[in-house]
Amino acid sequence: MEKKLSPIRLDSYQPLREVVCETLRDAIRRGVLKPGERLMEIQLAEELGVSRTPVREAIRKLELEGYVIMMPRRGTYVANLSIRDVNEVFEIRTSLESLASGLAAERITDEELDHLQRLLVQIGMYIEQGDIEKIVEVDTEFHGLLYQASRNQRLIGIISNLREQLTQFRKTSMSFPGRLKATLEEHRAIVDAIAQGDVKAAQKAAEHHMEKSEQTLLTSMEAMKKKTQGE
Repeated sequence: MEKKLSPIRLDSYQPLREVVCETLRDAIRRGVLKPGERLMEIQLAEELGVSRTPVREAIRKLELEGYVIMMPRRGTYVANLSIRDVNEVFEIRTSLESLASGLAAERITDEELDHLQRLLVQIGMYIEQGDIEKIVEVDTEFHGLLYQASRNQRLIGIISNLREQLTQFRKTSMSFPGRLKATLEEHRAIVDAIAQGDVKAAQKAAEHHMEKSEQTLLTSMEAMKKKTQGE
């Protein structure tokens, strides 16, 4: 594994293992550490300027989040999600997104609803500007607030973990022609149903959003695969 990471700053208020975990997670998300790449504890520790212990702890946490795979007698690798993996994640996530949206329709506060509506305006503005970084940032905030409105902490934890497993593909999926505006309309349908307190409509809108998201991601993955094979 070639040297790819820089020493981390040790002046953070967070525990060292958390700082290391965030650093590695971000490197995987940005493609600095690529799918299928082997992760060597000693080398990572040297690059980050820390001991092996926080690296080992960070890797274990990243395994639980789905970012890495630890294979007995073979080592640790950055997860390389297959089409089957994506199908399985969306199969579960669709049900949970539907549940979260339905609960939000029953439990959301006026302040949260107003915040969701303002986030939709922001997403629309960034779409016009073509700022994909900001779109991803606000989209993450949108879903986080939607989950919060469900008032179910266990649901929030599980669904957030599943969403994290597909983070590395988010920008690619959103960059697919026409996907951004479609996503905005799908989000708006969810918020409109929640605003009306219509549980079934909110659930249906969330399911539709997940179906379209999965279709786009799979199409994008297939396109990336063909491009790689053609190089």
